[in-house]
This record gives sequence, structure tokens and C-alpha cells, in this order.
Amino acid sequence: MGRKTGGRKKGAANKRTREIADKAAAEGLTPLEYLLRLMRDERQEQAVRLDAAKAAAPYIHPRLQATEATIKGGLPPYEAALMELMNTMADDMKPALPIHPPRRAGDQHE
Repeated sequence: MGRKTGGRKKGAANKRTREIADKAAAEGLTPLEYLLRLMRDERQEQAVRLDAAKAAAPYIHPRLQATEATIKGGLPPYEAALMELMNTMADDMKPALPIHPPRRAGDQHE
């Protein structure tokens, strides 16, 4: 009990929304088609074409989501590789100053 079963899938157009979209397509250009046509029209100013592209982009290309990677135990891969390289170098080739990885958000300043 408590779980939803059946029915319209999330994000699917309801009957009224589908009717509106079908009517717009039957009458001529949809708003997205208009934006794409405007974007491709080389007679338009560059700024107009750019604005049309920006407005149409979310309907064509999905937004990328930021993801956070977590590394369990040990050094991050780039630091481990750097340490391995430093250990294989001859003493006279090692840098005079220590090499520090770039600071990450939240790191304490020394």
C-alpha cells in the first residue's frame, strides 16, 4: 500500500496539452520551429539569431547536471601519480620547492 500504480507517466502531456500542441503544429510553425528558423536565417542580425538559439537550446539539448565525485581512502589519483613520479626521479632532478596540488574549496589556508 502507499505506492502509486498506473496512470499517466511523469512528464507525459495530458490530453489538453496534447490537443494544444497538435493544433499549433497543424496551424503552422510551433514556437520551437519558429525559433529554429529564425536562428538559421542568415539575413537576421547576429544578436537576433543568438537570442533565438538561446531560447531554443533547452528544448533541444538537456542541461548537464553537476556531480560530485568522492574518493575513498588514499590520495586522489593525480596526487598519487605525482608522488609516484617524484619517487622515481633522481635526487638532482627533483624540484627544489615542494609541489602542492591546487587548493579545493573549503581547504584551510596555512
